[in-house]
Amino acid sequence: MGPLKPNLVDLIVAVICFVAVFAILAKVLLPRIEKTLAERENATEGTLERARGAQSEARRLHAEYQARLSAVRHEAAQIRQAAHEEGAALLAAVRAEGQKAREELVAAATVRLEADRVVARAELREDILGLATELAGRIVGEPFTDLDRARAIADEFFAGVDAETTTTG
Repeated sequence: MGPLKPNLVDLIVAVICFVAVFAILAKVLLPRIEKTLAERENATEGTLERARGAQSEARRLHAEYQARLSAVRHEAAQIRQAAHEEGAALLAAVRAEGQKAREELVAAATVRLEADRVVARAELREDILGLATELAGRIVGEPFTDLDRARAIADEFFAGVDAETTTTG
């Protein structure tokens, strides 16, 4: 016998063993394998459906987030604009108030300077009158006691000086 001519008994035993193993596999193992594959396929399809649902939910949430973000950005821009306008209005009010205060200070200073000038001129006239009467008394050699007459002469002199300064100034 050789490899090309097997023993008939061995060949029948091998075929019977093959058929028995094939039948066991077909009856017991293949249904289990098919069941497991079907479960895996169902699980995969269910997972795929859940993934698609989760993806669509994620897209919806993303669109909602973008809409909210856009609304918040718009609101922030409005708040910034309002704050800018309010700041500009406050700045203008402070400037106007400062300008008014400056004008009041300048007016008060002008009035005060004018009052001080009048007081200084009056004091200077009195000092000049006193010095002039003392000098006149020294020149004459006796004290000059007629203050009313000296005051009238000094007033007449200062009136002439004032008239000259107003025509030339």
